[in-house]
Order: sequence, then C-alpha cells, then structure tokens
Amino acid sequence: MPAVTADPIALPRVPAPTLGDVPRPVRSVTTAPTGFEGEGFPVRRAFAGVQLRDLDPFVHMDQMGAVDYAPGEPKGTSWHPHRGFETVTYMLDGAMQHQDSHGGGGLITDGATQWMTAARGILHIETPPERLVVSGGLFHGFQLWVNLPSKDKMREPAYQNLEGSDVTLLASPDGGALIRLIAGSVGGFDGPGSTHTPITLIHATVVPGARLELPWRPDFNALAYVLGGAGRVGTPAAPISSGQLAVLGAGDTITITADEAQESRTPALDVLLLGGLPIREPVATYGPFVMNTREELQQAVDDFRAGRLGVIPPDALMPHVVR
Repeated sequence: MPAVTADPIALPRVPAPTLGDVPRPVRSVTTAPTGFEGEGFPVRRAFAGVQLRDLDPFVHMDQMGAVDYAPGEPKGTSWHPHRGFETVTYMLDGAMQHQDSHGGGGLITDGATQWMTAARGILHIETPPERLVVSGGLFHGFQLWVNLPSKDKMREPAYQNLEGSDVTLLASPDGGALIRLIAGSVGGFDGPGSTHTPITLIHATVVPGARLELPWRPDFNALAYVLGGAGRVGTPAAPISSGQLAVLGAGDTITITADEAQESRTPALDVLLLGGLPIREPVATYGPFVMNTREELQQAVDDFRAGRLGVIPPDALMPHVVR
C-alpha cells in the first residue's frame, strides 16, 4: 500500500492534544460488504448499514480492490452522469484514467487524487489505462461522494487533479504515524484539496504499537475506515480491522492505535480519517444523482435524457478491451 511514503522523523509534527481536550468515543463499528461496480470491478461498500445523518456531509464511499488482476482483467466504468455532489477518487496502487464532459481529465496513480465537482451536471468515465489492462497488476483505491448544500448543487462543474506530491505530509507527535493530509486542516496544517463543503480527509499509516492522536474540529463529524491492518479506535478503545468503519461521537480529538502484531501482507495500520461540517438538509438519491427532493431527482433524470448534463466529447476515452 505505497501511496506516498516518507520518513515521519523528518516531517512537521501535528501538535499533541492539550489538557482538557475530549477524546471522541466510538458510536458504532460496521463491516463493509463486498460488491461490484461499473464494468465489474470489486468494491467494499464502506458506508453500508450506517445512517445518512451519521455520515453527513458524506453520502457514499467504495474501497476499490485491493485486487491483483491477471492480464486482461482490469475494469472501470463506462460514461455515466452525476449531479448534486463531488466525487473524490484516490489511488494507492495501480492507475485510473479520467475524462469528463466539462474538459477535466488525467491519470490518477501513486497517491494522486481526482476531485470532480459534478454540481449541476457532468458526464465522465473512469477506466484503467491500456497498459494496465494488458499487463494486469495490483489495483487499490477509493471513491468518496461528498454532498453539496442546496445552494451549490447547480453551480458550474469543476475538476482538480492533485498529484501525490501535492499532499501535505505530516507526522504524529511521537513520529509513529505518517499523515497524508489531502483536504481540509488539522493541527494548523492545510491540505491541497479545495472543497465547497468544509471537510477534512486524511490517509494515515500507523506503525505497529504506535498511537495516533489528532485534533479534530468539534463541529465536524468523524469517521475512521481501515484500508488495511488492525488496531483500536476511540475511547474506550474499540477493535477495528480491514474493511471496517467506525463512527465517532462528539469530542476534540481522534485516537487510533495500531496493534503490535500485524499480518505480513499489511505491515502497518492504514486508515482513512474523514469528517466534515454536516449540511443538515434533506437528501434524496437515485443512482448517480444526489439532490434534496424526489422532484429534483426526476428533473436530473429528465435533463440527462435530454442531453443537458453534458455531451461525450469527440475524442472520448473508452474502456480498453483485450481481444
């Protein structure tokens, strides 16, 4: 699970919690079921079984892989629409190509992040590049859907390409954890991602036996999803392992501890930490659309069918098929 790596000893350190800070308790731990997305690539539905009010402002998250494809097996998605939210795609292993009807596009690999604001409407495709389809190989990442408040749902679409080198790298107070700050702020440090909905998104690697304590905005919710490894989260410390999501309660800090013994294939605890300012508006979803009412969903479907969400460009990227 390489993403972006660095020696934490040489990095700036997030300040330790101060006297009076309240650790966040664990409200629930759920295990993500497996499924298939797009043309048939395996995913884990990270938010399955969790109520939307506990996720707000997030709507959906898939862990893509990890899967070691044989030659000809890698799959992605075909062209499809979105409206009303932002998609965040982060690649740890392998590569994914993106193109959209608003002019955005690029290769997502080696810890890079694609941040697409669908807003009033967009068409896009995500597919492995030809070389990966032909060769096969390891594929691992995640896609997160961040809701937009009603005032921003019909704004102009936008696209950000954040290379792995753009990520803000930090260390835990004791140097036992590498913190990749993708978006938002933590401990006075800022990530490169520009968001319409205030959120914080972190990928942390915690070495066996180390403890990570992070300051967290009290008005944000807090979620911890384990990409690989095992450890404990919150207070009192609850066990958590690969494919599990912890919903945390109110407080000022998040606490994650990696188990002393890890499996050989996951030598450390890799965890996504995410939280945001709840929007607290009605949420209506239908497939690739996230709106506030059923009437707005019907309008999104009608607009898509009428071609008002965008047009597939003439130089359109298409999934590569091994013949």
